[in-house]
Amino acid sequence: MISVPETLPDDPILLKQLLLSANAQVAKRDGQIERLREQNALLIQCLFGRKSEQTADAQTPQLALFNEAESVAEPVEDVAEEEIVAPTKPRGKRKPLPADLPRIEVIHELPEHELTCVCGCRKHAIGEEVSEQLEIVPMQIRVIKHVRKVYGCRDCESPPVTADKPAQLIEKSMASPSVLAMLLTTKYVDGLPLHRFEKVLGRHGVDIPRQTLARWVIQCAAHFQPLLNLMRDSLLSSRVIHCDETRVQVLKEPDRTPGSQSWMWVQTGGPPDQPVILFDYSTSRAQEVPTRLLDGYRGYVMTDDYAGYNALGAQAGVERLGCWAHARRKFVDAQKVQPKGKTGRADIALNLINKLYGIERDLKNSDDENRKAGRHERSLPVLAQLKSWMEKTQSQVTAQNALGKAICYLASNWNKLERYVEEGYLPIDNNAAERAIRPFVIGRKNWLFSDTPKGATASAQLYSVVETAKANGQEPYAWLRHALERLPQASSVEDYEALLPWNCSPVSPS
Repeated sequence: MISVPETLPDDPILLKQLLLSANAQVAKRDGQIERLREQNALLIQCLFGRKSEQTADAQTPQLALFNEAESVAEPVEDVAEEEIVAPTKPRGKRKPLPADLPRIEVIHELPEHELTCVCGCRKHAIGEEVSEQLEIVPMQIRVIKHVRKVYGCRDCESPPVTADKPAQLIEKSMASPSVLAMLLTTKYVDGLPLHRFEKVLGRHGVDIPRQTLARWVIQCAAHFQPLLNLMRDSLLSSRVIHCDETRVQVLKEPDRTPGSQSWMWVQTGGPPDQPVILFDYSTSRAQEVPTRLLDGYRGYVMTDDYAGYNALGAQAGVERLGCWAHARRKFVDAQKVQPKGKTGRADIALNLINKLYGIERDLKNSDDENRKAGRHERSLPVLAQLKSWMEKTQSQVTAQNALGKAICYLASNWNKLERYVEEGYLPIDNNAAERAIRPFVIGRKNWLFSDTPKGATASAQLYSVVETAKANGQEPYAWLRHALERLPQASSVEDYEALLPWNCSPVSPS
């Protein structure tokens, strides 16, 4: 409410002060209304709108997503001219089935009575038509029975000798490497919680409680630690490391309530032909965590603008980059709250940022030297134009609305954002880290939380080895089984290096 006295003062000075105060209250109220309108529009967009940042013209109406099967199965009927018809995507060419899959030939021949031609001669095969059909054999469960012969001497009292058996990953456990590999694949690749895998085994008559499964997971993670140490060494030798973090809930964290938020940190880097993706669990989101994880690193670090990375960026030899994808999203939000059908200042910024991304697409297949030259020739003028627009516009907008927040973000991060043009190998955004952390976020929607800190730490370790294996072209189950079979015999650095995903030829599932 705007407070207005019942009687106005006769003093012109007091009257002027009163009018100024009233105008200030009106402006404050209008600003609050505008912020609430923008927040409401963004909330509606978040709940019901498109999740991508593409133009609306390129999108299929959202309700069509719920009718995919029916739209293919049902015949298309005549539609009135005034009805809006969702555009249908033309069917693409069917991709051939992988050549490395085992094949069983089924020969189809004419029956004997059809082999006689109308002229009386016998028909002969002059060709063949081949088609392929995918078949899936349900999971087979069997028992490996280890029989260790015991030998003794009948002529003396020397003690008996028992034949050795290969070292096992988990001694005195019923879990073979294939079972452990399947367990880890279903949880960390397919996002299946342990209680569901427990039910899968139960359908086959095998009763293994989830507490036992959880113990196996933690024990497997510990055996992978030597590989993780080598992966971190490779990560720290990178020219660029991407970093990001996301929430994780751990129920039984000492001295913390079950609802407390913990954090899963991810770092990705490594040589182009040996990518590394590492996860790390921590109760804290403080700047000590990335500083510890990247201790001794020298090179570029790509992050968002979270202040927890400031201490890392302040270290000698560490150069911090800004993410243009984050900057762009701010202007996308500002564009969403503009009046429909009208262009505004957000469109100007998005147009220039899209030009930067267009240049990156054009230079995608260039080597580092030519990409650097192309950025200097083409991207620098666009950056200069965007900076000039930003400096001119910043004083004309309030920092409280969506456009003002976008421009403030751009201005406060400008020095980090423009640095990607310094070298051809530097990335324009932090999408690599966001892609790396996405499998964890998707899996979290299924299992929701970790029970103990040991479980959360094990998850970080196993997400690291699984995602690194995937990034290096390995089929997760096959590589996990390959590694779990050989880890018990590994005793030297060379043995562990041979198991790294980029040192193994692609392993096929057996």
